[in-house]
Amino acid sequence: MDRVRLSRVESRLDDLQYPISREDAAEHFADTTLTYADGEENLGDRILDCRSESFADLDELVSDLYNILPVEALGEPGQSEGDA
Repeated sequence: MDRVRLSRVESRLDDLQYPISREDAAEHFADTTLTYADGEENLGDRILDCRSESFADLDELVSDLYNILPVEALGEPGQSEGDA
């Protein structure tokens, strides 16, 4: 199983070919664990939780993903994203 920190997830999501469906993006990361300040979870599962059915580009996926992350994922104020 692959692991990626929240602070580095954008570069991993950039590997996808856009536009991409939510299901295809989730399948691509089905074996990837997303780690953040206060825990970890499966990145593919979290992508499935996104509201959009598809993503036109990287920015759209990143925005959707960050909108559904728990507050705890970002850590305490002043901490780097997920590197706490």
